[in-house]
Amino acid sequence: MSAGPEDRSFTFRQVTPEGRVAPVTRELAEEVPIAIEFNGIGYAVLMATPADVEELVLGFALAERLIGREDAPFEVDVHATAQGIVARATLPQERTEALLSRVRHRASESSCGICGVENLEQAIRPLPPVTASTLTGSQAVFRALEELKGRQPLNARTGAAHAAALAAADGAIRLAREDVGRHNAFDKLIGAMWRRGWAWDGGFALLSSRCSYELVEKAVLADCPLLATISAPTRLAAERAAGAGLALAVLARPDSILLYGEGTSGLDQREA
Repeated sequence: MSAGPEDRSFTFRQVTPEGRVAPVTRELAEEVPIAIEFNGIGYAVLMATPADVEELVLGFALAERLIGREDAPFEVDVHATAQGIVARATLPQERTEALLSRVRHRASESSCGICGVENLEQAIRPLPPVTASTLTGSQAVFRALEELKGRQPLNARTGAAHAAALAAADGAIRLAREDVGRHNAFDKLIGAMWRRGWAWDGGFALLSSRCSYELVEKAVLADCPLLATISAPTRLAAERAAGAGLALAVLARPDSILLYGEGTSGLDQREA
């Protein structure tokens, strides 16, 4: 594998089952370490796509419960270095105790909300109930799936990026973010919504990934009423979603979706 001298493309040798060999040039997605500091304390290192870093940090802080949706979005200073990116932010004074209780020194590979947590009770903490409602129908999920294809420019070029999208009640995608990490993409979306002052407004989140319990927790903490994912949930994810009142639309494919949770009772009939 070799890199182009001036661009991000790499040349591979493509081999077919018949033994044919041909050069193929592809752009590869960037993945760099992003060190996050809160109040001068090194909190985590995420491996992420170096775009929308401010929104990544905002969404990450919400997911880590270092700050709440009722707080005003904070400023993030982003500095590029030879080793990666340093993102520095100052949380309000009243959030210092929460910060200190959650400080961890291990580098994490993704914004999963559990890396470095030594106390298992912290890993599976109670979730608040979802208060928002979805006004969408199953056809809206199918529409969002179709629209998502055109909202993934990085993945179209590289084939190596996840997407997280905010879909309106009718399925139209209002906002999308990409990253090599599915958790990072969702944090970026949530951070972008928070910074804009946007709510779900009867819509839902669509993720190009499986439905892990970490993503369920991020959705609940962002008061998302419906989480749609391309792949299946884990048992823990389904249990956590049900306990918090988060509706799930999983294995969302062009030919079918699977619905789970009390909030999905009308999705199979409701037309957005």
